[in-house]
Amino acid sequence: MIKVRIAPSPTGPLHIGTVRTALFNFLFAKKHGGKFILRFEDTDRSRSTKEYEKDIIEGLKWLGLDWDEEICYQMKRLAIYQKYLEKLLKEGKVYKCFCAEEELKKEREEQRKKGLAPRYSGKCQTLSDEEIKKREAAGQKPAYRFNIPLKEKIAFNDLIHGDVEFDTGLFGDFIIVRADGIPIFLLSNVVDDYEMKITHVIRGDDHLSNTPKQILLARALGFKIPQYGHIPMILNPDKTKMSKRRDPVSITHDFRDKGYLPEAMINFLSLLGWNPKDNREYFTLSELIKEFDLEEVHRSGAIFNVEKLDSTNAYYIKKKSDDEIYDWIGKDKLFEAKDKEFVKRIVHVLRDRVKRLNEFSEFSQYFFKEPEYEKEILIFKKSDPTKTKKGLFASAESIEKASEKVLSSVDELNKLLSDVVRESGLENGDVFWPIRVALSGLSASPSPAELIWVLGKEKSLKRIKRVIDKLT
Repeated sequence: MIKVRIAPSPTGPLHIGTVRTALFNFLFAKKHGGKFILRFEDTDRSRSTKEYEKDIIEGLKWLGLDWDEEICYQMKRLAIYQKYLEKLLKEGKVYKCFCAEEELKKEREEQRKKGLAPRYSGKCQTLSDEEIKKREAAGQKPAYRFNIPLKEKIAFNDLIHGDVEFDTGLFGDFIIVRADGIPIFLLSNVVDDYEMKITHVIRGDDHLSNTPKQILLARALGFKIPQYGHIPMILNPDKTKMSKRRDPVSITHDFRDKGYLPEAMINFLSLLGWNPKDNREYFTLSELIKEFDLEEVHRSGAIFNVEKLDSTNAYYIKKKSDDEIYDWIGKDKLFEAKDKEFVKRIVHVLRDRVKRLNEFSEFSQYFFKEPEYEKEILIFKKSDPTKTKKGLFASAESIEKASEKVLSSVDELNKLLSDVVRESGLENGDVFWPIRVALSGLSASPSPAELIWVLGKEKSLKRIKRVIDKLT
């Protein structure tokens, strides 16, 4: 059975790159009837927090990326890693290292000055048993380094990049357990993948250089090596790497809380680095499971295009019912404690105009407070003050006389205003334009008929008469 995992570190909010990786793992597993596992790499004790852990869990659940087994926490598995460390130590594949960080930093700087790739010299490998005991008796706690074979080629077939080869001479003996006894992810991931029977490791290509080290560790432990696939990074439009300090990368704060729908995020992220075999743009999660093919994932970085995301989100907003949208926006400060049917009418006239859910609030201010504007905007460019006032007077009279049937229908209200134009010998711009501005204060808004339908007879007449006074 195919089994994959996503292994985030709870040292920050759920990153959009992690979500895209989780999505590709999820789709791959579900398409092949496999399992998708969530595992927390929480061994960075100084930075890992329950708050970030909660954020990651909430974000994945919000997107519908549910995992199949109980969440795995690496800090609960320290005894397991210790067992494998002792095995490597006993077989002479690992040695104790007492080098201080300052010492290692100086060594790397000297190598760079000589034009050499920084790598550990291996000097602690030659320490005698007596010297090791002496250092430990003095209270020095060692880290543990894996003794790599020199001048060996590590080759593997990457599911995305194809055949890849690394020369072990380019990297020195690397630490697998810190001096505090906590394993580096190079070891813990290899052990966890083996013990959890992970068949495919699908992750970002920033981990590609770690793969040969993990293959060496797996071989040393006698583990079956999983298949590796490395997904290209998500890039900004200028092709720079997305930064958590500079760019919108938090799935909850920068996307969920700003009005993006989970369906839109899934659809958008699925097409970042993967192309379907046809020209379709929109997929449900179940459709993606059916269509997704890891072989179609690109080798180059995927450009994050926020305009495309907004367009995708707008598409999914249009597919929602007014009640569904109300359930999302009803708790907004602008809408809470307001008449539900009134808010739903606002939703109805704005739903085709917004790109994000938070824009409902942004675009609805004039429904709750009479707008302020300069009177010059009231007059259409092909009209004049006299025609504008005539159109407003005639419209007010018609709205005053309108039946409840007319006032409850946008089509009927649109016909009412058209009749005003015809019967008054005016042009559309003499009626429709000033009514729009009078009710919204804007030159671009829902149609005048929609505005009257939302505001109702009393508020609409009050605003129109206020405009007439402004022009008189």
